[in-house]
Formats: sequence, C-alpha cells, structure tokens
Amino acid sequence: MEDIRGLFQIMTRRFGFLNKNCCTAGGCDITLVQSHILYEIDRQHKPSIQQVSEALGTDITTFSRQIQALIRMSLVKKVSDPDDRRVQILSLTTEGKYVATTIDEQMKEYLTEVFSQMNDFEKETVLRSIKLLNDAMAKSSLCCSTPIG
Repeated sequence: MEDIRGLFQIMTRRFGFLNKNCCTAGGCDITLVQSHILYEIDRQHKPSIQQVSEALGTDITTFSRQIQALIRMSLVKKVSDPDDRRVQILSLTTEGKYVATTIDEQMKEYLTEVFSQMNDFEKETVLRSIKLLNDAMAKSSLCCSTPIG
C-alpha cells in the first residue's frame, strides 16, 4: 500500500512552494493566509469578519491582525454593518480586487499547466477524486465542520 501521508505531504509542499513564489501582485507581497482571505472576501461578497474567519478556520485574534495588515496595504475595507453596528463588513478595494484577480489568474495558469501534463480522462479522474476527498473530509469528525465553497 502506498504511503498516503507521504503523498499528501509532497502535494502540500508543492502547493506551498507555488504559493510562496506566486503571491506578488500589484507591487504587494501577499502571504498565503492573506491570499486566502482576499479570495474569501471576493467569493462571499461583503462578508462579516466572523464569516471569513470561520470559513478559513482561523481564530478571530489572528484573523484580525491579518485584516489590519490588508487594510494598511489598502487591499481591504472594513465598515460597520448599517443594521448592526457591532458587525464589521469586509470588502475589497479596487487594488484589493486587482491583487485577488491577479493571484487567481496565476493559480489558474499554474493549474492549467499542471493539468496539461494529463489526458482528459486523467484530469477528470483527478478532479472527481478531489471532490470526493473534499466531501469525505467535510463529513469527518476529525476535520472541519465549516463548509468550504
């Protein structure tokens, strides 16, 4: 039997190298965590701080520091919800949208290049397998209970 953990370690490491090297956009050096935050804010469309923090499985204190850094970089705006002033709503600035889109395009380009090494059957098999794995992980009592995507 194959070393399943070893396979995941290698894949995670390769994505880590990719993220380390790809996340510069609009003159900003973006950390992996910050790129995930930008992605979630863009995907959810004006979510609260709590919603993004929960989606990423990050404790609110650590998350708040990351948000403050993104605000200082002029990538994210934070405003009070008009219906509940205690709730802070996040949105991307024009520059933040540009950075998020640039990173997204870089990731798509990389994945397109990776999948170009496979035939259509192999590509579909991998994608179907990833979906199955994500579904199984979501159902695991040892994994996250927060839905992603």
